Amino acid sequence: MLTKLEHCAIRTTKLKETRDFYVDLLGLEDGDRPPFPFPGHWLYVGDWAVVHLVGIDPDDPQGLVDYLGEINPDELHGSGAVDHIAFRAEDAAELIERVKNANIAYRDRKVPQMELYQVFLEDPNGITVELNYFGITD
Repeated sequence: MLTKLEHCAIRTTKLKETRDFYVDLLGLEDGDRPPFPFPGHWLYVGDWAVVHLVGIDPDDPQGLVDYLGEINPDELHGSGAVDHIAFRAEDAAELIERVKNANIAYRDRKVPQMELYQVFLEDPNGITVELNYFGITD
């Protein structure tokens, strides 16, 4: 029986840009990560590492291949069959200001018959990120 979603992992050739997107723009915290034989970051909301960034070292990819298996780096764009990842968030106006200042495209929606405002944007890997702001009526 499942009890909760543990984390999502993003394998990327754009490790720094992806880390900066989730930390500097969205506000996740870069925290403790085991000493895996490949580069990466674990990004936290509070005490929970919700996004695992898996970097590909072009000079030495073998540690990653041995640990997680091989994937063609040229195929690492977008969400594939997974449509998006979503986070509950606070202070939509602050986020939208940061997004605009970073010149990142976004789209927003008000969910019908719910007090829910949503912002959608793409990370540096083309993965759609949904931010949910509950309690917003207008």
